Amino acid sequence: MAYIGKSPQVGNYVKLDAITTSSTNTYNLTKDSVAFTPESALHMIVSLNGVIQSPLSSFSVSGSTITFLPSSGTLSSSDTIDFILVLGNVLDIGTPSDSTVTNAKTNFVSTSSNAGLEIKGDGTSSGTTGTLQLNCSANSHGIKLASPAHSAGQSYTLTFPATAPVADKVLQTDGSGNLSFGDGSVAGTGAFSARSTTSSWRAITNGSIVDFDNDANEDSFDTDSNYNTTTYKYTAPATGVYLFWYSLYVAEADSSNEFGFLLDNAKLDYKHGSDDKFSSLSGSSNDHIQNAFVVVPMTSGQTMAVVACADSDVYRPHSAWGGCRLK
Repeated sequence: MAYIGKSPQVGNYVKLDAITTSSTNTYNLTKDSVAFTPESALHMIVSLNGVIQSPLSSFSVSGSTITFLPSSGTLSSSDTIDFILVLGNVLDIGTPSDSTVTNAKTNFVSTSSNAGLEIKGDGTSSGTTGTLQLNCSANSHGIKLASPAHSAGQSYTLTFPATAPVADKVLQTDGSGNLSFGDGSVAGTGAFSARSTTSSWRAITNGSIVDFDNDANEDSFDTDSNYNTTTYKYTAPATGVYLFWYSLYVAEADSSNEFGFLLDNAKLDYKHGSDDKFSSLSGSSNDHIQNAFVVVPMTSGQTMAVVACADSDVYRPHSAWGGCRLK
């Protein structure tokens, strides 16, 4: 029907089922054939014979029953109840209409002590954890991000990277909750192999580092620029477990040719504190190749080098060393 002025906005209004009048003033209120109980008569708009009725004076409500109080007496089948609209309950705003709740009406602002959005579990010590589900376009499938179980006792923050990744990268953490995009598996990363640019014998005194100064020619390489061709040391790019090896061509004329590994500025022990050489050759009538390897944990920034454990001679064109990070 037409209205003078602005028409009522139908949002939380409920239109009840039609009622057929008879010779009585009392009728049952239903919505979709189910009994409906309004908050009170003051929450209803009732039209009888084209006239809006005054609550309390023209009709009253008790539970799901409405009673008309016409001045003419009892209603008859010739009367028409045009419609009955029920407003939202006092403490029930109903379901908001689409697009009526804007961002300005929400409060998802984080503070130093509270998250902007918190998804709670079911409140029990062994029940369902807080879960965020991201659905497909048809809302028929989705993936869930869930909190660890209560028994884990874990509270931590994961901070996403500031930039988008390039292809073939995975999300990884630095151990403090800061995420970055990396290569995923670290096995074989930070690999290098070094030789010498000089084609001659080299006399190396006890405690001196073997001077492999080539990591870019022939079969030498340094994938992540961790090897220094001036100090002849490899610097660990990250905390982890590393593998190192060397292959040294040594002279038969020397009374002793002994070598080992130098972690930072200390020789690694080969026999639990009693010996620091990983390879040794003395009194041989022929030149030999000494091979050795070591698997060792290192923290970021520590260095490794090959060191002479006695006065020795190395033929540099046939010698090399290298390594990589295992995990």
